[in-house]
Amino acid sequence: MNRTLVLGSLCLATLFTACQSSESTDKTRTDTNTIRLITLDPGHFHAALVQKTMYEGVDSTVRVYAPDSQGSGPSDLQLHLDKIQGYNSRADNPTRWKEDVYRGSDFLANMLATKATPGDVVVMAGNNRLKTDYIAQTVGAGFNVLADKPMVISASNFDKLKDAFATAGQKNVLLYDIMTERYEITTMLQRAFSQQTALFGTLEKGTPANPAVTKESVHHFYKNVSGSILTRPAWFMDVAQQGEGIVDVTTHLVDLVQWACFPEQSLDYQKDIRLTSARRWTTDMTLSQFKAITKQASFPDYLRKDVVKDSVLRVYSNGEINYQLRGVHAKVSVTWAYKAPEGAGDTHYSIMRGSKANLIIRQGAEQQYKPTLYIEPVAGNSTLEASLNSVLPAVQKAYPGIDVKKTGAGWEVVIPEKYKEGHEAHFGRVMEKYLTYLKAGSMPAWEVPNMIAKYYTTTQALELAKKAQ
Repeated sequence: MNRTLVLGSLCLATLFTACQSSESTDKTRTDTNTIRLITLDPGHFHAALVQKTMYEGVDSTVRVYAPDSQGSGPSDLQLHLDKIQGYNSRADNPTRWKEDVYRGSDFLANMLATKATPGDVVVMAGNNRLKTDYIAQTVGAGFNVLADKPMVISASNFDKLKDAFATAGQKNVLLYDIMTERYEITTMLQRAFSQQTALFGTLEKGTPANPAVTKESVHHFYKNVSGSILTRPAWFMDVAQQGEGIVDVTTHLVDLVQWACFPEQSLDYQKDIRLTSARRWTTDMTLSQFKAITKQASFPDYLRKDVVKDSVLRVYSNGEINYQLRGVHAKVSVTWAYKAPEGAGDTHYSIMRGSKANLIIRQGAEQQYKPTLYIEPVAGNSTLEASLNSVLPAVQKAYPGIDVKKTGAGWEVVIPEKYKEGHEAHFGRVMEKYLTYLKAGSMPAWEVPNMIAKYYTTTQALELAKKAQ
């Protein structure tokens, strides 16, 4: 075991002008107002994206606790440090993070033995097999936790996560997950327009065959992140470690259904959720494709259980959930392909059906693979244009510069470029929101019960999907 110090450059970048200040952010560790980041066993590139920018009041030195390198190919830790160094050395707005690294098989015990202070935040983004255990032990030791999704990947560990939230409350620390999709501008505007009853009416109840809310996302194993092709750890393709698609990416979609349909309302997972059906299926990956994204020459032993014909890996990365939330029928689904078509990337489709209008996000070839929000009248509604004109000023007040233009089926929402930040920037948005909660000493009352409801939905859906096969 050893400790190394990785030094970065000395420029500060902030994402949010509202938080800019003339005060220095280079505070000492003795300053109780300083927040100190701790990264635990970084295995997913989301751990690095949290540090793509600097934050006021956050110490530039980040403690990292990780196991020694294991197996062939670059270690999870080295991939993480390389990304941080890339942010430190970039030409535009370089960061100045200093990574203080502890390596050893006792990395978790070593971190937990460090006395927690109110400003310590443990960032978890990596192998999900033990993440729920990590969360429970970390909040139990008095650390705040900002965790990448999913916080739990099995129904058997759901109660452990629920208990961790109770422990966090008792310890007066904040346990929160990274829900980046709440900060995507078309999603934010879809929610905003849905709250304009003169335009949208009321949310339909829907049916299993025609849900009131549908959210679908398509993702890719081979992808470009921060300007280079992402190297994924081999375990990312092992659902026992990463989790199946139905409990992984669908976390975002279930969160958005709750957040958009019942904004700032606390949900009771025992009363408000009723699963209708769920299914799961695999994405097949050849050995050569596996090599391209992992830099490993062969499938590791733990993946052999999922290999057919000696050279094709079958990954249960796809899933669909049909359920009711307070009587509203919703469907969420996630699909993973190996690589996106040229010029395309991850895509999102979403519809909220109202009694007067439908709010639809499309991101296909017609939209040049950029998310675009449409407002379309339901059959028989001839007054939508007048309604839109009456509510638009309220939305424009919250989002200056937003406009609409006529299409064949309704209206397209015209969004200024300043709002189109991209997915990677949303990690900074989540961190800024979390920092406001830390400074306030609490989160909105609805956040914790809704996180519990979300993970109940995904883990129970996985159980249902397995039974259905």
